[in-house]
Amino acid sequence: MNRVIKLAAAAAIASLSYAGISYADSLEMNWAPELEKTLTTFNAPFNIEYTDDYNTGGGDDTNPDAVALPANEVPKLQAAIESNKSLSRRLVRRGVILDDVVNAQQAADGSVTFWIR
Repeated sequence: MNRVIKLAAAAAIASLSYAGISYADSLEMNWAPELEKTLTTFNAPFNIEYTDDYNTGGGDDTNPDAVALPANEVPKLQAAIESNKSLSRRLVRRGVILDDVVNAQQAADGSVTFWIR
């Protein structure tokens, strides 16, 4: 009986550690409001991708609009980035013009990919 209780307690503790991780790789983290909230305090590694380099997979067909946010969401994203002075400076040092950022996508490891037009 004592062994069963210990096993149940260990399973409960192990499952609690996964509860905090489940949000980090959820779909909601890349929805505009959540992403904007994240970017205002973001201080982790990031990648830069260019929409011109985005290939839809078929030959030379490129579709730069496939990775861009809707036009009404882009200014909100850019404002969130600009409100985070540290992130803004790091992006500018990497050669990014902040007005050219059209999307950002957060990965489960906490890093972000910024899409530039």
